[in-house]
Amino acid sequence: MKKFILPLMLLLLAAGFLFAVESDPSAVVGYVKYGMVAGNNMAAIPMECPWGWASELGIELGEGVVDQISMWDPATQSFATAADLGGFWDGDFELNSGKVLMIYSYGSVSMYSIGNLPSTNAAYGIVSGNNTVMVPLNRSDLAWASDLGIEMGEGIVDQISMWDATSQSFATAADLGGFWDGDFDMSIGLPLMVYSYGSMTWPNRAASLNAKSSKSK
Repeated sequence: MKKFILPLMLLLLAAGFLFAVESDPSAVVGYVKYGMVAGNNMAAIPMECPWGWASELGIELGEGVVDQISMWDPATQSFATAADLGGFWDGDFELNSGKVLMIYSYGSVSMYSIGNLPSTNAAYGIVSGNNTVMVPLNRSDLAWASDLGIEMGEGIVDQISMWDATSQSFATAADLGGFWDGDFDMSIGLPLMVYSYGSMTWPNRAASLNAKSSKSK
């Protein structure tokens, strides 16, 4: 079984998006595709989650193809991993909409998050240290990593990273005091890791109001 070691200052994957619906929650059906390569890949669950457990997703992606699915635990600042031990998934954990995952695959495979828009967009409890988040489906205004960093709080969040599956490494945008070195563009559904010096809930009501205001101008 292939093991992976992630650096302290990390983040999540650059996903390929075929289609995603951006609107208020409704009966609209859409999907987001995450193309994965052999190795570690980051993905999220933007639409209503059809899987109850990590093992169900692993089985759907392919037994013998995907044998590790991990989620970041901000409390312990480490990844919790569900591993297929030959039909039994040790450390299995529940899945829900908005969850960010790291998936180890032995070959190229596509993961689809498909279905209805979730009734409410995911909210993340950010703690001091590394945290995983997903760009919500209604936040196309967050075009760059720096946009997210500024919204979360200058001086509070100074690193935002995404996983590059091709190079099997993290690409990080870092705030060097008003200038974001390595800034990268983002799309809805993109999973990320952010480093924070404080606690908050994101997105919060203020962020949602700012997003609506920017779209009305």
